[in-house]
Amino acid sequence: MQPIAPLMMEHRLIERMIALMQEELARIRDNVAIDPEFAFVDLVFIDTAVDFLRTYADRCHHGKEEDILFAELAKKDLSPELHKIMAELTAEHAWGRETTANLVKAKENYLREEQEALNLILRYLRELTEFYPKHIEKEDKHFFIPCLEYFTQAEKDEMLEKMWEFDRKLVHEKYTAVVAQIESRRACGL
Repeated sequence: MQPIAPLMMEHRLIERMIALMQEELARIRDNVAIDPEFAFVDLVFIDTAVDFLRTYADRCHHGKEEDILFAELAKKDLSPELHKIMAELTAEHAWGRETTANLVKAKENYLREEQEALNLILRYLRELTEFYPKHIEKEDKHFFIPCLEYFTQAEKDEMLEKMWEFDRKLVHEKYTAVVAQIESRRACGL
């Protein structure tokens, strides 16, 4: 198996979540069109989408790209075009993190019944659902395959093993942080 295979499989799951986010965006827009005063945002869905984007799409998927694939590619004499695409992808990952954080802030503002919060939720959902398909296409069609030419089979096997190890550690990392956050809040009396 090539080291890009797990990354491309992860893309398929991210695409499924993006499709669900597009459905939620359309549902909210339909509610707003009917009666903006009583538009309903499914906060559980927003929280679930944010958790998915932060944990699966960013920490797991982008983490493997940046910490393993990009780190190994940085040791290679890449073509100017691949080097440029890798820099773009890294910047896009940062944009995705920032936009997801903005969605969280908009949701918090919605809970406080701030006037523009609903429009911001719609904006960030739209931006994220427009971003991910293009980002995935860039990686799948213009980056992953050409990158493989820079590695020996032994290097590919080693990266694949690092990716499997990354996945094995991720769940422990996530839930160690969850417990630490709860402990911290309790220590502060919250």
